Amino acid sequence: MSKRVFFYVQHLLGIGHLRRAATLSRALAAAGFDVLVVSGGAPVPGLDLGAARFHQLPPLKAADASLRDLARLDGTPLDDAFRALRTRELIGLMQAEGPDVIVTEQFPFGRTRLRFELLPLLETAKVLPRRPRVLASIRDVLRDTVSAARIAETVEIFDSYFDGVLIHADPRLVDLEMSFAAWSHIKDRAHYTGYVAEQALAPAVAGDGKGEVVVSVGGGAVGGPLLHAALAARPQTSLADRTWRLLLGANLDATERARLDGQSRKGVIVEPARTDFTTLLSNAALSISQAGYNTVVETLACAQRAVLVPFATERETEQKRRAENLARRGMVQMVEPGELTDGALAAAVERALAGPSLRSFPACNIDGGAATAALLARMA
Repeated sequence: MSKRVFFYVQHLLGIGHLRRAATLSRALAAAGFDVLVVSGGAPVPGLDLGAARFHQLPPLKAADASLRDLARLDGTPLDDAFRALRTRELIGLMQAEGPDVIVTEQFPFGRTRLRFELLPLLETAKVLPRRPRVLASIRDVLRDTVSAARIAETVEIFDSYFDGVLIHADPRLVDLEMSFAAWSHIKDRAHYTGYVAEQALAPAVAGDGKGEVVVSVGGGAVGGPLLHAALAARPQTSLADRTWRLLLGANLDATERARLDGQSRKGVIVEPARTDFTTLLSNAALSISQAGYNTVVETLACAQRAVLVPFATERETEQKRRAENLARRGMVQMVEPGELTDGALAAAVERALAGPSLRSFPACNIDGGAATAALLARMA
C-alpha cells in the first residue's frame, strides 16, 4: 500500500508557494506516494498536480501586500466562525486520510497567522494511534526581520511537533543560516534538497525569444512598476534595438493590464505570461524580473544574464535577500527595492551585459523534487 502524504499549503499574495507545492507533489506521486494537496488559498485554474489529489479549503488571502492580515476572497476580515470552519475541515480531512507524512509549507518558519488551524491539526496528529512524520517545507531564504520572540516561538513549535525541515535550496548558493538566527538549534534535523524546478530545465534550441529582453513579474500582483520602468528604460540601453517582451502575469491589476496592453509597438511585445517561459529565458539576451523563488530558479538554470528587481516591504525581505546573495557572487545585477527608476534599471542592464554569463558559473542543484521524494521514502 502506498505511503500517504498530507501536504498543506497556503498562498496569500502570489502563487509561488502553491506552484512549488504542486511540483513537489507531482514528484512524490511519481515516486509512488499517495499525495493529497490541501490548499487554503484562492483556486488556481490549470494547476498541474500529476497523479496527486487535491482538496480546496474555504479560501483566504492576504488583506494587502503587507501580508500582516488575512481576509476572505471578497476582502472581508476573517471571523471566529470562518476560522472554526477551516479548522474542523482540516482536522477531519487529516483524520480521514490517516497520513504517514504531514508536510506543512512554510510553517512554523512562516505562515504564523495560520496558527489557529495548524496548531490544532498538529496536536491532533500527535495523539493519533499511528503518529505520522511531520516535516516543514521551506524556501532558501526566510524573513529575517522577525523578532527574537518570534524565533523562539518557531523553535518551540518545531521541537513540539516536527521531525525535520526540508530546505529547498542549494547551500553552495544560499545557506539558511544567513536568514534564520536559530540555525544551530535545528541544523541536525535540517535536510537540503536542492532547488525545486517545475520542469526539466535546460537551454532551449528552438522557439521564441532569440536575442530578446524578457521582462517578467511572476503572478504579477505587484509587478506593474517594474513593467512600466522597463518600457521607459529600453531606449536608454544598448539593447534598445532588440525586442523587449513584457509578460504580464495572471494577477496583474486590471487597470495596469489595460495600460500596458496599449504599449505594444515595434520592438515591444506585451502579452500574458507564457507556458514556454523557460524557452524564452534560454533564448533571450537578458532577463529582467523580480526575485521570487520560482523565477530565480528558472533564471539560474536557463538565462544568460539577468537583472533582479526584488519586491520588498518593511516585513517581507525574502526576495531582497535572495537577490543580494546572488548579486554579491556576481551572478546577477540588482536594483534595490525603493530605488526602481528607468535610469536605475537601464544602468543595471548595462552592468549585466558587461558582466559574466550565468552559464559561466557552476550549475546549481535543481533536483529538489526527486531528492524530496527519496528523503520521504527513507523517513516513511
